[in-house]
Amino acid sequence: MTERALRLLRQDPRLAELAAFPFAFDLSRADHVEEVRLASGGPLEPIAGDDSGGTYFVCGDGSVLYADSEGSAGAIGDSVDEALEILVGLPGWQDYVGLSPTDGGARILAEIADTEGDFREDCVPDLDERRTELRGALGLPERSPVQLVARLHAALLRTEPDHLLLNAVEHRAYRRLDSHPRPPLWEQVLAKGRTDLALLRTGDRAVRDGVAGNRGRRLAVLRAAQYDRRNTDHTLLRHLLKHEADASMSDELRLAVVLVGLQCLPDDLPLLREVHETAYDTWCGLGGLPEEAGEVREWARSFDDSNYGVDPDDEPECTWLELAREQGMVEQARAYLIRALDATGPSRPQLAFLREEFVLLGDYTQAIRAQRMLHALQDTDRGRATADALLAELERKAVEAAAAES
Repeated sequence: MTERALRLLRQDPRLAELAAFPFAFDLSRADHVEEVRLASGGPLEPIAGDDSGGTYFVCGDGSVLYADSEGSAGAIGDSVDEALEILVGLPGWQDYVGLSPTDGGARILAEIADTEGDFREDCVPDLDERRTELRGALGLPERSPVQLVARLHAALLRTEPDHLLLNAVEHRAYRRLDSHPRPPLWEQVLAKGRTDLALLRTGDRAVRDGVAGNRGRRLAVLRAAQYDRRNTDHTLLRHLLKHEADASMSDELRLAVVLVGLQCLPDDLPLLREVHETAYDTWCGLGGLPEEAGEVREWARSFDDSNYGVDPDDEPECTWLELAREQGMVEQARAYLIRALDATGPSRPQLAFLREEFVLLGDYTQAIRAQRMLHALQDTDRGRATADALLAELERKAVEAAAAES
């Protein structure tokens, strides 16, 4: 359903004219300068523009995404009504995308007063009257500029992953409108694992069984336990080890063996021997199982020191991408990989890695882009022939995937 404020603007030419100037929301400028799409493939409807060539889009979840004509984009509200609150309350809002609530009210108000002072002096002496009229007609609440900056800041940080905008021809991502720091992928992936680990530590049996029985949650908890180690976790780690050994042979199974082994008790030896016998391929690299609990602890400490750390930044990016997929965080992984591909230079190993990660996500458009970049680096006939064959295979899979979705 069309939101009330947008519906009123479309019905009332006077209000539409007022929104267009001085608040730069012009319904007659809804054509963007180039064809664009969301990386997620979600709906994207242009609804208005401004006099600089920028465009306002409504996404499938109702969020409003603004894209300028220079290749930058960002979400500015959870809804059209919220976006209009910001546009009307903060004319010249693009000057404030670098602000955040941590800057404090005094600085925020000073910057807004400076910008709006110039605005009134140069072209809109009756800015306050126009703002009051449009707010009242659209039924928008009156919020302080500090509140509106906080809302704008929060919306910008929600742009990715779901509202990542791409050029629809080259499939490159638009730059962010702001330069605020974002959490690294590992932090996003570990967030659920840390929450589950805290719940497991309460001893709730239902939580324990729910986490242990869900592979994505189980793997994330094991990684969370790697970076937050407590001696009191021994029992729950044993439980997770047993479930992971029954389910698959993974890197996290190897990690679980080490975490249990660090506190190995005589009662742990039968379980560790069982894992060793039934999951030998995963055990490879760990070496043989010592006979005594003390020897296992010594062995686990040695293996831990040489293979695991306490800083998630030291972990290979493939670890976090795999965990993101296991947890269903497909869009987080996709956004990360597209940004990485956009920033990648002539590196054959990195391009090959990104291509394969996109294939695992089922994003053949981006996999083809990576492969084309890799093709351009080939300097032998054999290398070009191999690259051609792989490109053709990816293009075939892309067609098949599109047909399956239609």
